[in-house]
Amino acid sequence: MKKNWNKQEFKDLTQDIGCDIVGSILYSLGIYTFAKMGDFAPGGLSGLALIINHLWNLPIGIMTLVLNIPFIILSFRVVGKQFMFKTARTMLISTFFLDVIFPYTTVYTGSPFMAALYSGVCIGAGQALFYMRGSSSGGTDFLIMSIKVLRPHLSIGMVTMVIDLIIIFLGWPVFGSVDAVLYGLASSFVTSVAIDKILYGMGAGKLILIITTKGREVSEKIDEISGRGSTIIKGMGSYTKAEKEIILCACSQSQAYSVRSAAHEVDEDAFIMLTETSEVFGEGFIDTKREK
Repeated sequence: MKKNWNKQEFKDLTQDIGCDIVGSILYSLGIYTFAKMGDFAPGGLSGLALIINHLWNLPIGIMTLVLNIPFIILSFRVVGKQFMFKTARTMLISTFFLDVIFPYTTVYTGSPFMAALYSGVCIGAGQALFYMRGSSSGGTDFLIMSIKVLRPHLSIGMVTMVIDLIIIFLGWPVFGSVDAVLYGLASSFVTSVAIDKILYGMGAGKLILIITTKGREVSEKIDEISGRGSTIIKGMGSYTKAEKEIILCACSQSQAYSVRSAAHEVDEDAFIMLTETSEVFGEGFIDTKREK
């Protein structure tokens, strides 16, 4: 039976493919142009494919696909059909750029350390685009997602780090230099930072909790100085049994100092806590209406 596509489904598919293409170009740029020519292996199966390419000159993209097969078999029931289908499409497009297009492009021949930094930026930006559309570059993502579902109490960050370290340290004997390990570590670190900044950086901010006896005055001062609204919650000190007011104020990174200063200006004894928020939705931050 022929599927009838509505406008939203067509728009989603177009955006998915667009992100796959742009992300694959960035991903291939990081792997082929910088990492391969810098003689180091970043983390993940792409790093392992680079090591195999260095030893036996086998295509990086094809080897990444081959290495993915056991992970696909093991995680098929866990990650779901939609994620699997999107990831398969992403991997095929990435393979095309890695093995067909980029071998004919100009490669970077400068400082290996700069190659490591830009490799991390490009790989991270490419993977962030994949993640934004519910896809991935495959590899250890399958294993990590499976572990997260089957063993949610385990530290996913630790699992990822261990896998990446094993692959990065393999570069030492293969490339014949301890520098290959250092460059691989630098690239992987920059990759994780780039992913976080792209996925969460635009909506990141601070959540400030202020415990005071002058809730309304503090709230008005915050609004006067920074233009930020806040929420006042009634509370009570567990030790003193005194009535307190808890002010919750979400603000940008740059406004955090002015909000804290406003609270202390009104109440020198105010108890203030600042926490990081990866995303803030609502008026003045990410507009959820525009995302629909």
